[in-house]
Amino acid sequence: MTALLENPFLPSLFAFLAVTMATLVIVDFISFASARYKERYLEEAAVELDDVLLQLPPGKILDLSLAISAVAFFMAVVIFASTSNSFSWPKGIFLGMVLAIVTFPMPRLILKQLRIHRLIKFNEQLEDALGSISSSLKAGFNINQALETIASENRRPISVEFRLLVQEIRLGVQLEQALDNMNRRLGSDDFELVVTAIITARQTGGKLTAVLERLASVIRERARINNKLRAMTAQGKLQAVIIGIMPFALMFFMSWASPTTMDNFFGSLLGIMAIIGASILVVIGFLVIRKITTIDV
Repeated sequence: MTALLENPFLPSLFAFLAVTMATLVIVDFISFASARYKERYLEEAAVELDDVLLQLPPGKILDLSLAISAVAFFMAVVIFASTSNSFSWPKGIFLGMVLAIVTFPMPRLILKQLRIHRLIKFNEQLEDALGSISSSLKAGFNINQALETIASENRRPISVEFRLLVQEIRLGVQLEQALDNMNRRLGSDDFELVVTAIITARQTGGKLTAVLERLASVIRERARINNKLRAMTAQGKLQAVIIGIMPFALMFFMSWASPTTMDNFFGSLLGIMAIIGASILVVIGFLVIRKITTIDV
């Protein structure tokens, strides 16, 4: 028994088994986390594609994100290797990973921007649409016919959304339910007021034309205030972008202008941790500034 315990092979075997089990646990956790993230990514991408009415499988967005990250990683390593006199694989891989992580969410960000611009355009067209509905009601049309007049117009995106609304009504969906579905699909605060006004007027028997005209004036005033706020906060948002880009641009410039200085960062664990910590602080500062400059009316 003593000889068995003194055998150097036994501790090595136990160490190998411990490392193997730890590796399996880590790999299993990474597989589980990546599967959950992929599932959530595909669900959110599907919602964003539906919001901008793009007939594209959400898996294609994930494939595009991975392709962009891979190209960014490869180009960063190639450009750094061809332009730097002190190229090293750890430094090149680190820079490539940074660019890959930064470029991965680009397709999702583009989708979100498309959705935001589409919603802004819808809100801008909503005021005229309320005026048209009110005029149609005064002319003797019912509410369904008034909605069909907006759907028949060739003004995107509001005509597309009202066309979907009219199609639901024709398929037998109640007007209140169809309006609620459209409200959830759009996520517009202005249109939520319109839905509430129409449903309330139908339940209480109020004069819908006067309500719609007042809502049009309220939406016009909200649009004026939002435009003024966007103009006042544009400088702060630009400062957030500049502050977020400047440290990374300075790091790349220093890697090219004074590579020996940056070797002290990339060549030690403490330096890499300092860069990661500074990057996290820069991202937090960027998000805080964006939160301050984002004002809801």
